[in-house]
Amino acid sequence: MYIDDRWLYDLETDLPPIKEYDLASQGAKKIREGTDITLVGNSHGTHLCMEAAKQLESQNIQCEVIDLRILNPLRIDVLFDSLKRTRNLCVMDEDWRNCGMAGEIIASVIESCPMGTLLTSPLRLTLPDAPAPTSKSLEQIYYLKVEEICQKIKMLLDCV
Repeated sequence: MYIDDRWLYDLETDLPPIKEYDLASQGAKKIREGTDITLVGNSHGTHLCMEAAKQLESQNIQCEVIDLRILNPLRIDVLFDSLKRTRNLCVMDEDWRNCGMAGEIIASVIESCPMGTLLTSPLRLTLPDAPAPTSKSLEQIYYLKVEEICQKIKMLLDCV
């Protein structure tokens, strides 16, 4: 199943030619190197992670970005490897907080990584637990923005 995200419609990028993939063999992929924090996203959330990483770089914060790509089966060994280096985690999920992908990723990290791997509690960035608005003015308040993401990441890292 492919989950369509309307925020991706206007993005342009150079993509490889379409070909068949064995999805069972695919998993999360590191798309940016960093040393200070691991940012995890999927779909448009990955785009937001990359934009935040670019902004934070100018403030000497090096973000490693992991694109989940496939949620089931969830293969996140690359995330565990990243956390051994960065020791800080932010999961971006453009979904509600309850019963969402971000909570599942954080639970997997807590269950699988040795105690003491993380320097701080993981940061879970999600949408408010409310229906998605249809008006432009309410959308500006409801959806995550890169500036807001950067601010929360800096607050997390200030605790280290």
